[in-house]
Amino acid sequence: MKPLFISDEIFLKHDIINHPESKDRLIAISKEIEPIKTNLNYILPKEAKMEDILLVHSKIHYYNIQEASKFEKSLDADTHAVKDTFKSALFAVGAGLKAIDLIKNNQANIGFLAIRPPGHHATPDRAMGFCFFNNIAISARYAQNNGFKKVFIIDFDVHHGNGTQDTFYSDDSVFYFSTHQAFAYPGSGNPDEIGKGRGEGFTFNYPLMPNSTDKELLEVYEEELPPLINNFNPDIILVSAGYDLHESDPLAMLDITHSGIRSMVAKILDLKPKVPKLFFLEGGYDVNALAKNVKITLEEMIKRA
Repeated sequence: MKPLFISDEIFLKHDIINHPESKDRLIAISKEIEPIKTNLNYILPKEAKMEDILLVHSKIHYYNIQEASKFEKSLDADTHAVKDTFKSALFAVGAGLKAIDLIKNNQANIGFLAIRPPGHHATPDRAMGFCFFNNIAISARYAQNNGFKKVFIIDFDVHHGNGTQDTFYSDDSVFYFSTHQAFAYPGSGNPDEIGKGRGEGFTFNYPLMPNSTDKELLEVYEEELPPLINNFNPDIILVSAGYDLHESDPLAMLDITHSGIRSMVAKILDLKPKVPKLFFLEGGYDVNALAKNVKITLEEMIKRA
């Protein structure tokens, strides 16, 4: 079964001038993966409905994003809406929902979602950090409503996914695991943030010091992640795939190579091989490095298809 690849031209319409989270990211990915596209199952996303957004976000948040898009407003210093932002964000959410539908119907087991805007900083009631709706969090809840009761989320974006953590911080049915750069935006993700109440012990944060290398990163994925996965025994694994951990990224300070990213992705894919896995594009702002890293990820998926 070929790996899923879900994307759409709608994601190019969320077009902010002179912004690092630009449409050029997806254009570069599309060009880079052209030689391997016959090995992928290209699928278009569906448009998420309000009821899907409300699995995680408040109704006020939904209408705030709709209004910001209509009037082309900024939601914070980094997060700007244009007229097509709201629709693009709905399809970004819908890509995850479509993938879950296909997995449920035994039409897929692994996939990559080349979507934007990204999502992991969006909290239930706040857009921030280039993110409007939390794509992966909504997909986790949708997956649970479709029989995948235990969800494990891996987030390797260089910036901590505060929105995803906030969503599930008191929940023992969704495990949130994050590696990220220490002392970077948004300032959350300390090791002592482990969840609370029923969710205590179901959040794991591993900040990497600036200038950390492949060695430090891969030690976490070799030694820390496998026992957590095995003990939790998830029904599905969702990955916030932010490639701004790469050494060339202009918004970060880790020294992770293409080879290191390939090894990390391989380790993730080899965990619980029969458990479905979906990768959601988050960050990555050197467009050429981003495109190469996405191709690397897809190559590792193809090997295991």
